[in-house]
Amino acid sequence: MKSFLNDWGLILAVFLPLAGALVMMLVPKESENVHRQLALVTSLAAAVVGVLIMVNFNYDRAGKLQFVVDHPWINLINSRFILGIDGLSIPLFALTLLIVPLVLIYSWDHIPSPGNPKAFLILILILETGMLGSFVAQDLILFFVFFEVVLLPMYFMIGVWGGPDRQYASIKFFLYTLFGSALMIVSFLSLYFLAKNPVTGELLRTFDMRALTASGGAGLARTAAILIFGGMFIGFGIKVPMFPFHTWLPDAHTQAPTQGSVILAAVLLKLGTYGFVRIAIPMVPVGARVWAPVIGILAVVGIIYGALGCLAQTDMKRLIAFSSVAHMGFVMLGIATLTDFGINAAVFGMVAHGLITGMLFFVAGSMKERYHTLEIKRLGGLLVQAPKMGWILGFCTMASLGLPGLAGFWGEFPAILSAYNPAPGLSVPLFRTLMVISALGTVLAAGYLLWLYQRTAFGTPKEEFAKDPHIHDVTKFEWIAWLPIMILIVVLGVAPGLIFDVTNPAVMLLARGAQG
Repeated sequence: MKSFLNDWGLILAVFLPLAGALVMMLVPKESENVHRQLALVTSLAAAVVGVLIMVNFNYDRAGKLQFVVDHPWINLINSRFILGIDGLSIPLFALTLLIVPLVLIYSWDHIPSPGNPKAFLILILILETGMLGSFVAQDLILFFVFFEVVLLPMYFMIGVWGGPDRQYASIKFFLYTLFGSALMIVSFLSLYFLAKNPVTGELLRTFDMRALTASGGAGLARTAAILIFGGMFIGFGIKVPMFPFHTWLPDAHTQAPTQGSVILAAVLLKLGTYGFVRIAIPMVPVGARVWAPVIGILAVVGIIYGALGCLAQTDMKRLIAFSSVAHMGFVMLGIATLTDFGINAAVFGMVAHGLITGMLFFVAGSMKERYHTLEIKRLGGLLVQAPKMGWILGFCTMASLGLPGLAGFWGEFPAILSAYNPAPGLSVPLFRTLMVISALGTVLAAGYLLWLYQRTAFGTPKEEFAKDPHIHDVTKFEWIAWLPIMILIVVLGVAPGLIFDVTNPAVMLLARGAQG
């Protein structure tokens, strides 16, 4: 089994969803149930392969790449088909394999208007291949291909199945991400032409992420390193999204169908933060040290700006979207410290945010389906009309504001604490100031989340919805889709070592390289 997984494990996990999408293309559009079953079976099959990989993963050597697949691909530019997984990518790989089947279960009786389950579910499976591939690719061109594969399905999900302003939101999402990708590929090409072997001084001329990480930016002039990191910073920063590149996110989230919002919040935003820790920092450490204070400042501006933006929102989904800007600010603050403590906190924050905010978007989508609005002032009395959903919303808001004992706490508190001792060479007074300001963001988070919960769940239902027969409690498919996420939020809150112990060996190597 181990040898089979070594050769085929990652290939099967990444490409099974794409194979399922191709099979679905052959099935007539009218066979809606067949499409639902095919999509779910395919994503579960990928999840089973993923579980086998995680069971056979050597956690004592989590800092080393395992299950490596290395084949020739584009010989002309020395780009190879390389996949591999280590402690840094395994939590995000597992998160993707969990979220997509749950989204497909939720979609069983929640296909958004204008319908067409065939096309909708095919797009979700293509998205899954792109996301999984991004987390295990070990060649810059291959990573770029997977990174871009997720762009078109999400564009169509928002543009076809989204809200009234879906076309504006989808085009804005597409253009922002494409602009960032253009700068990112220029940075990748610059590394290809300029990176040298630190021992021999010869040009590497490779896209192999293992070799480029080992070289640690050797041969790059200081100015070149700063510019290359700057291109990656904008490319990945748009995807996170960091302030001031965040303006596409509230529109995309608000207009996207529920499934699109969940995938966007739970996994897609993590491609940006993962790009920083997997590619930008280890490959261009000199640029990282120069840019770190800028990243830290923008992260904290994002935390405060996102929180204040939440307080100004009248739409529930838009409020949750702005909260993502604030939460991803904590992740970026941890990354900006360039320490193993900060980056570990950031990876945990990615997983915690994915679970909690994904869950909040699930609940918001179900409320929209029942009330046909998410305008906060029109909502109220959820605990009266749908008490189980009201309690679930309460649980998610508590997790999101960082209540100790739930996953959100370990995504925020260590990230704030890491700013107390940034990497050598970074300004201690600056980062300690950022620590104090970011801590205020947690107070604002408690404010906007409790305010949201009070206005939507407490009190009595508004007159227009008081006797509405469509407002019912949690359905069977919603329970199946939501329960695993809620259990994980509690488990990771009580036992954060489940992630920290896996990521730490890989992160320590990364931080050592970043600190020179």
